[in-house]
Amino acid sequence: MATGRITVTEAAVREALGKVRDEERGGDLVGLGMISGLTLRDGHVLFSIEVDPQRGPALEPLRQAAEKAVAALPGVLSVTAVLTAHRGAGTTAPAAAAPAAAPAGAPRAAAQGGAQSRKLPIAGIGSIIAVASGKGGVGKSTTAVNLALGLAALGLKVGLLDADIYGPSMPRMTGITGKPNSPDGKSMDPKENYGLKVMSIGFLIDEETPMIWRGPMVQSALSQMLRDVNWGTLDVLVVDMPPGTGDAQLTMAQQVPLAGAVIVSTPQDIALLDARKGLNMFRKVDVPVLGIIENMSYFCCPNCGHRTDIFSHGGARAEAEKLGCDFLGEIPLDIAIRETSDAGHPIVVSAPDSPHSEAYRGIAARVWDKLRSGAGPVAPRIVIE
Repeated sequence: MATGRITVTEAAVREALGKVRDEERGGDLVGLGMISGLTLRDGHVLFSIEVDPQRGPALEPLRQAAEKAVAALPGVLSVTAVLTAHRGAGTTAPAAAAPAAAPAGAPRAAAQGGAQSRKLPIAGIGSIIAVASGKGGVGKSTTAVNLALGLAALGLKVGLLDADIYGPSMPRMTGITGKPNSPDGKSMDPKENYGLKVMSIGFLIDEETPMIWRGPMVQSALSQMLRDVNWGTLDVLVVDMPPGTGDAQLTMAQQVPLAGAVIVSTPQDIALLDARKGLNMFRKVDVPVLGIIENMSYFCCPNCGHRTDIFSHGGARAEAEKLGCDFLGEIPLDIAIRETSDAGHPIVVSAPDSPHSEAYRGIAARVWDKLRSGAGPVAPRIVIE
């Protein structure tokens, strides 16, 4: 008789959730249509519970009961359930939906009216830095992974969190496959490669599976990936932020005790315009901007050595001077950087003696110097306009 691991099914998960009741509404979670975004992969289960935003803060016990019911199923290795605010017809909820209830130990976003959010420290992590961009397509993730490896090359203990729920790229860029282990069904162990500890939603879903989640669900998932992961002791955790300046980015900036942010941009005016927005977002929530990196700064022909400034050149340096922040360095547009990243062997580890790797390590050294000099988190003063 063949043996193997029990495979959990969507039908089994829904049956278990059908036994969890919302007593106030007088029905079960499935019958009331409260379950959405159900995703299963290799024993890991993720789903959201849609609730009225006015009830959200009081429904943490309901979320925990749902997780417990699914965790009891044979074949389930981990469960991630999040509350997502849902405004039904006829309700008078405010225009900005209340944030989903975060898992135990996670901070809650500031309420409207000027209340300060609490940025709770994460045990064992010395500094958390965000690598961000005002728009996609500027090489932010490639920069983030090589920056993390550059910090590790300094002898530091480094983690890497892929905070891009809709487009996770770190599994491919770090050459890591497979699901994370869950020693207790509640927390997860990060995956490791090249001396980095890595966590990404991409470890829990298939690469081609779209994440059709609302903002509050993304926020709660990010909090869990950050705070329910056994990071151990780290000198630095690098967070590869989603591109842009939307709700997910603002929530991370408000709730995570960031020591600073690194802005990535290409030299052309349109990219710098969006980079300026990203920089100003961090300043509004009192997160220090460690500096700007100019990516795809220039192109040198591999055959003749002729240099061409395809996207212009020097724009990020000029922007840094205008905005009063540091210019951290420039990285060229080079096929080796793209190929090594796509292959899961980033250039800092695959070609450590190359000038590109030296540039990344130089940027990492400047970032670490700024962290050691005290560019750490300050008391939050949330001002949203």
